[in-house]
Amino acid sequence: MSIYEHYRPEERTFVDRVLQWQDEVQERYAPRLTDFLDPREQDMVRQIIGNHPDVGVFFSGGVEGSERQRALLVPPYFEPSIEDFEITAFEITYPAKFLTLTHPDLLGAMMGLGIKREKFGDIIVNDSLAHLIVAKEIADFVQMNLTQAGKASLSPVEISLEHLHLPEAVWDEQAGTVTSLRLDTVLAEVYNLSRGKVSTMIEHDRAKLNWKIVSQPSAEVKEGDYLSLRGSGRSKIVSIDGKTKRDKWRITYQIRK
Repeated sequence: MSIYEHYRPEERTFVDRVLQWQDEVQERYAPRLTDFLDPREQDMVRQIIGNHPDVGVFFSGGVEGSERQRALLVPPYFEPSIEDFEITAFEITYPAKFLTLTHPDLLGAMMGLGIKREKFGDIIVNDSLAHLIVAKEIADFVQMNLTQAGKASLSPVEISLEHLHLPEAVWDEQAGTVTSLRLDTVLAEVYNLSRGKVSTMIEHDRAKLNWKIVSQPSAEVKEGDYLSLRGSGRSKIVSIDGKTKRDKWRITYQIRK
């Protein structure tokens, strides 16, 4: 059985990349650090590397519980430390008395600087300050150029990773049945919405499947997929548990609170 059969056609390029990283570690007998990966990509790396006798894999996003993390593929002798992940953290100060800074504001500011999404990790926004996690290789550029987000003037100050803190993510696991594994049908079940409303939202680019915008309500959902619907949060398909006597699919899923 081909390894590609376990993944979507659009994920084959990433599968090839992981296999290339694995080969590099084997051939050079040296570690290989990736950019920041989303949780779906992290799952794929774990699945592909598996219990490989000559290649191990570790992950870090700079802080416990981070969503986006860098992977470090290593030969058997290598014992990684946090420094090996080459992650820099910034505290972003701004005039909080007069302005509100949001996650989309900071994300847009970073993208506006021409920085690729895989070069920075989680964005943590609290009441009066924000934290930004980036790859070490772009840290100087970010500190010099990230001076504005929306109407807010920013002052990035590098801080120790030890000063970062993420609220613990809580996932609520539930089970249900769906008539099909279409994206609109599954999202309607997960978020307790009408299929018609969900279909319209998908067609208006308000849904994501594995962190990619999907505009086709008929897209098929598979076990292990991550889903999101704007305004409703994130979810994950834990398992697809076969069919009922009435020919409906049983699914187990988690919703992030």
